[in-house]
Amino acid sequence: MTAECPVASGGLADDRPPSAYTYLLGLYLGDGCLSEGRRSVHALRIACGNAWPGLIDRCERAMRAVMPGNGVLRVPAPGCTSVVSTSKHWSCLFPQHGPGKKHERPIVLVPWQQAIVDAHPWELLRGLIHSDGCRIVNWTTRSGKRYEYPRYFFTNTSADILRIFTDTLDAVGVQWKAARRPTGAVNISIARRASVALLDQHIGPKY
Repeated sequence: MTAECPVASGGLADDRPPSAYTYLLGLYLGDGCLSEGRRSVHALRIACGNAWPGLIDRCERAMRAVMPGNGVLRVPAPGCTSVVSTSKHWSCLFPQHGPGKKHERPIVLVPWQQAIVDAHPWELLRGLIHSDGCRIVNWTTRSGKRYEYPRYFFTNTSADILRIFTDTLDAVGVQWKAARRPTGAVNISIARRASVALLDQHIGPKY
C-alpha cells in the first residue's frame, strides 16, 4: 500500500495525475462511497453499470493512477460492478466523506480540490455524467425525414453536488436547464445544439 499521504502538503502530490483524480472525484460524487474498516483503512467503491464496460475499465485505470501500488478489485453484483480499492488515504483524497448519505450532508470542495477542478473541468464533468448521467438521442419525423436531437442529462438528489455540476458547466460555457422530479431528485438537461456539441467534443456517450 502507498505509505505517503497524497495530500500531505495541502494539495495533490506531484506524482498523482490531476486529470485522473478529477475524473475519479466525479465518479465518487455520483456513484461512489467510502467505508471505513479496521485500522482506519477505507475502501473506495464506485458502482459502474455492466452495460458500459468501457466505464469500468476507465474507472479502474483512474484508481490505479491516483493510488499507484494499491490493488483494485472488481466486485460483481446484479447489473453492476463495483470497482474497489483500499487505502488509509482515500479519505484524504475525498474529504467529502462522512456518515450518512451524500444528499443528507454538506458536500463542498476544499480549496485544493476546487483548484484542480478549475484546471480540469471536463474531467469532473465526465466523471459526473459517466456516473449519474447519460447521453440520449430523441428523434422525430417531418415530411418523411428523420431528425435527431441528442442531449445530455445528469440527475442527482444532493443540492451541493448539483451546484458543483452546474457551476462547472457554467465555467466551460455549457447552457443547461433544471427540472425537479417527483422523487425529489433534480434533472439537469443540456439540449442546446452548441452545448451538446461541446459535451460531444470533450465527453461523449458512455460505452
